[in-house]
Amino acid sequence: MQTGKINVQTENIFPIIKKFLYSDHEIFLRELISNAVDATQKLKALASMGNIKEDLGDLTIEVLINKDDNTLIVRDKGIGMTAEEVDKYINQIAFSGAEEFVKKYKGRSEADAAQLIGHFGLGFYSSFMVSSKVEILTKTYKKGAGTKAVKWECDGSPEYSLTEAEKSGRGTDIILHIADDSKEFLEESRILGLLNKYCKFLPVPIRFGNEKTWEKVEGEKDENGNDKYDEVERPRIVNNTNPAWKRKPVDLTEEDYNSFYHELYPATFEEPLFNIHLNVDYPFNLTGILYFPKVKQNIELQKEKIQLYSNQVFVTDSVEGIVPDFLTLMHGVLDSPDIPLNVSRSYLQSDANVKKISNHIMKKVADKLEDIFKNNREDFEKKWDDIRVFIEYGIITEPKFWERAEKFTLLKNNEGKYFTFEEYKNHITATQTDKDKKLVYLYASDQKEQHGFITAATERGYDVLIMDGPLDNHFINTLEQKFENTSFVRVDSDVIDNLIKKEDALPSKLSDEEKEKLKPVFEEIAGKEHYHILFESLSETEMPVQITRPEFMRRMKDMSVLGGASYMGNLPDSFNLVINSNHPLVTKLNDEKDEESRKSLAKQMVDLAKLAQNLLKGEDLTGFIKRSIEIMK
Repeated sequence: MQTGKINVQTENIFPIIKKFLYSDHEIFLRELISNAVDATQKLKALASMGNIKEDLGDLTIEVLINKDDNTLIVRDKGIGMTAEEVDKYINQIAFSGAEEFVKKYKGRSEADAAQLIGHFGLGFYSSFMVSSKVEILTKTYKKGAGTKAVKWECDGSPEYSLTEAEKSGRGTDIILHIADDSKEFLEESRILGLLNKYCKFLPVPIRFGNEKTWEKVEGEKDENGNDKYDEVERPRIVNNTNPAWKRKPVDLTEEDYNSFYHELYPATFEEPLFNIHLNVDYPFNLTGILYFPKVKQNIELQKEKIQLYSNQVFVTDSVEGIVPDFLTLMHGVLDSPDIPLNVSRSYLQSDANVKKISNHIMKKVADKLEDIFKNNREDFEKKWDDIRVFIEYGIITEPKFWERAEKFTLLKNNEGKYFTFEEYKNHITATQTDKDKKLVYLYASDQKEQHGFITAATERGYDVLIMDGPLDNHFINTLEQKFENTSFVRVDSDVIDNLIKKEDALPSKLSDEEKEKLKPVFEEIAGKEHYHILFESLSETEMPVQITRPEFMRRMKDMSVLGGASYMGNLPDSFNLVINSNHPLVTKLNDEKDEESRKSLAKQMVDLAKLAQNLLKGEDLTGFIKRSIEIMK
């Protein structure tokens, strides 16, 4: 028997592991199974090199729970360890077994060996976060003297024991005596959830207990003549050892990609729009599949759907800061051995390899979108409404993405026609240039509510864009910065003659004095708090009274609400009440001597304007209906 102290820098490493190294205790299972996978992969590599002659047999990793003695066991049939190796790799933390393995076989199979670098060493000690005592029972694959099985024990202090033991086959059992405050890890549902989270796509089969299933009994029928089935128990294999992203794109069909999408997101019933299969080996290693989902209005619901792996070991599904923010709207898997398992988010955000990966993914996304646009524009237009939030997000936040996306980003008008930026500019230049040679893009944010304003614009020969997405306020600001001598104006922000000023205003039929006398009448009816009274010299065919929403204030309010700035979002709604000083009803109102008749006529005109903007509700709407009936009588 050998006893001693673990060779560590501090008096006791275990409190440090618990407090600083791992933020979540559940991570211990990922670490132990990752080590078991490394040990198994090393054995397979040795066999492929000819160093092991006999059949390797079943290499399934097992996870076992025994509630009677409060133990959880992770068992592999990998390379195992000798007493000397246990002393070296477990007791002397500074050394790495995987690094030793690579050095030993350097030149013979370096490319394969490099991928076997594991975390055997410090990762193993995460087991003490949930255990009062940990045992290692291990037997090496090697033959000859000094290759007996050994048992290592430690209770969470630097003292350990190492003794000879009995073990029938090669491999390693990690036996955790679960601590009283961690009994949750003796529950089957808890362990099954962790295996599904962290180990779902590991390259070695993992067995956890059994599961019941129905199996057809060959040659037997029930009393109704139907095939007979018996309920049987089968070993529960919890992982897919050959996930789609590890296979070659030429070997996968569209059905395979969609099937894998639903394997990643079992609760999702919609099919993805399209996907990108990544496979890079220089200047970094990266594989994965990214899917374009149908992006919902609430973009926050889309995030945390990319799963990040390192050699098929789950790392995180919170990739913000690791990849450009707009890419977090995509779904799928990224896998890179260049991303270490146990590091902080700040490290990942500053790591050079991670930045290269991020830029490469952005480039591949742009390549895919441009390819679909060029080769099948009809299909691209059909998908546009589902992906435009994603593309707008990228344009707003990433200058490099704009350089590519301006070629395939589309604008849609109220007729449902799609245009590139260049196409749309050519489409409206002749009709929507104002007297100062500025190009004016008219848009609507709600096609139904703003129908009257859209109609007024189209009757003038103008074109109206539909900009009704959750990011369109920010997107419009970005486009105004990108496009020269251009402005975006919502159709209800002013009367039609002022949206695109072609010439000076018409002469007014009311004098300034008459306007000043009429102004208090409308202020009393509409209310000063929400409505600013304006007189405009418009055509007699225009409405007598119109309600418009000032572009600047409305845009600032909308953007502040989206960005969470409550100081602007809490401001009361502000409208312009525009009086057409040339309309016959307004001049009639000016000439009317009876005070009640004046108020009634003014009220009717204001309510009609409110009705057009969907602002007439409740008691005001009821009064308007009654008054209209009386007028018709």
